[in-house]
Amino acid sequence: MAKVEVTVTEELGGARLDKALVALVEGASRARVKRAIEGGEVRVNGRVLAKGGVVKAGDVISLEDVAVKSAEGGAVPEPDAPLTIRHESAGVLVVDKPAGQPTVVQRSDETGTLANALVGRFPELAGIGYSPREPGVVHRLDTDTSGLVVVARTAAAFEALREALQSERIAKEYLLVCASEGLPDDGTIEHPIANHPKDKKRVYPCVHPRDVMRYAPRPALTRFTVVRREGPWALVQATAARAVRHQLRAHFASIGHPLAGDALYGAAEGSAAEGSAAGLRRHALHASRVTYDGGGDAALAFDVRSELPADMAALVG
Repeated sequence: MAKVEVTVTEELGGARLDKALVALVEGASRARVKRAIEGGEVRVNGRVLAKGGVVKAGDVISLEDVAVKSAEGGAVPEPDAPLTIRHESAGVLVVDKPAGQPTVVQRSDETGTLANALVGRFPELAGIGYSPREPGVVHRLDTDTSGLVVVARTAAAFEALREALQSERIAKEYLLVCASEGLPDDGTIEHPIANHPKDKKRVYPCVHPRDVMRYAPRPALTRFTVVRREGPWALVQATAARAVRHQLRAHFASIGHPLAGDALYGAAEGSAAEGSAAGLRRHALHASRVTYDGGGDAALAFDVRSELPADMAALVG
């Protein structure tokens, strides 16, 4: 991905960071700019600027160009693609994504993603969301993470749900499987998370204070409770209000309990945490529940659950 660096002009000195970026980066989408800033993907003079922060003339803003630019074209509709809908109202859909399916397209000609199925069934979603490649999608799941995804059906619903997500009013619960030995019955993981300095496929949990100073990470909080233990495995319920990229995977790896099947974060092949002996072909993470009171709008309210998939259930009985 191409790196973009822009310098704040005299005219934009004193402007809010989001407004300055939209003005300085050709093709920047205002919605994607906001998401990139909220996700800690934008640096001002090498540091993350506080929400609502302003820039001054001469400041250097850096980011990946794909983080803020609207994609040309959108997801190709696939009307016959499977789509499991767990909740449907005038304002919102909650759909259940299987493991192995990407949430959104990376190329305009890509098919087989959740986004393709969504615009195939609901064509009106094509003009809603962060970009044409993310039709109505309020948040993503990793390709190999299964479970619930919230989708807005109107532009107004998208803005309301995006704000609710950022203000941590949408509650998200997950089920995961990791090695049981040494894992406490419950706990909290608060290591902030940064982009990995050497590997763009991963994120970096900043366990040591020196890493916090060096990498300007985003705050990340995971709470967990063991649901049950079966042989070498523990089935764990976890919550992460905002769930930055790879948060649960990186957090459990940081305490020595990488998710079953998660080779990217340290589950070595042949180890208990790798899980291949039990037939698992992905990391053992499932988005099991999403809830929101609607903020006074009944059309936006939901409380949806998704059962543990068979491949994960096979590990824990």
